[in-house]
Amino acid sequence: MTTESPAVPAPPAAPALAGARRAARGRRSSHVVGKGVVNLVLLLIAACFVVPLLWVVLAAFDESAGLSVSWPQPWSLGNFEAVLNTDTTYRPMLNGFILCGGATIITIAASVLAAYPLSRYQSRYKRPFMLTILFTTGLPITAIMVPVYGMFVQVDLIDTYLGTILFMATTSLPISIWLTKNFMDAVPIELEEAAWTDGASPMQALRRIVLPLMWPGMSVVAIYTFIHLWGNFFVPFILLLSNDNLPASVSIFTFFSQYGQVVYGQLAAYSVIYSLPALLLYLVLSRRLGGAFAFGGAVKG
Repeated sequence: MTTESPAVPAPPAAPALAGARRAARGRRSSHVVGKGVVNLVLLLIAACFVVPLLWVVLAAFDESAGLSVSWPQPWSLGNFEAVLNTDTTYRPMLNGFILCGGATIITIAASVLAAYPLSRYQSRYKRPFMLTILFTTGLPITAIMVPVYGMFVQVDLIDTYLGTILFMATTSLPISIWLTKNFMDAVPIELEEAAWTDGASPMQALRRIVLPLMWPGMSVVAIYTFIHLWGNFFVPFILLLSNDNLPASVSIFTFFSQYGQVVYGQLAAYSVIYSLPALLLYLVLSRRLGGAFAFGGAVKG
């Protein structure tokens, strides 16, 4: 007669499931905490940019504005009326348009001509040249201003629009060539080869095929170059000596007196006016940037 031993029951799975749930809740809670910390840091960074902009807008309409952010009591256009005159705003803004517009046009034209062989032709010197361009983008402008000033005095280009425009365009060329070359690489070379087959010269293919397709990219380069030059204070301050030639980026310094006193309301109003051209340029050209590059149907497989 055999006796059967009783079956040993399996250990309950409840403790293991409970531990897994606790671990999952811990991971979720740590993820929520980490996400909250990241959002808090981003909000603090955003506040560092939003608060000064808010102060500029509010102070522009407050004739008794100070350093603190406060609601205008009452709202007034007196600050704008005070700065909207020939010597303070109109002439400096016109000078800025002449300098930045001329330098931007020269930069775009030179960037296209320099980027085309870098994009379309192979050479063993191509990589060193591109690395040199990349290096010059990080070269501080203050490192070369002393010899540039001496050279401009020798060639009689100091305090002239021409000399300042040429130098501003030169300083903008490295990054513009780099960006233009990358945008040009996105245009299929098969389109140019088809134009060459039809009898077009390389320059005709560049003008009629490549540049129209590069319009979004060149708009980006133009916006970047103009905004960069529009906010340039150091170069015009050094190369332009007479007050009648100074752009708005330098004339804004006149709101700071020699005793450290500042008319904050007028300074804020001038800042609002000063920022409008760059903002309008971006809004106008950004309408053409929505489609970006759509070359998928341009070349048959």
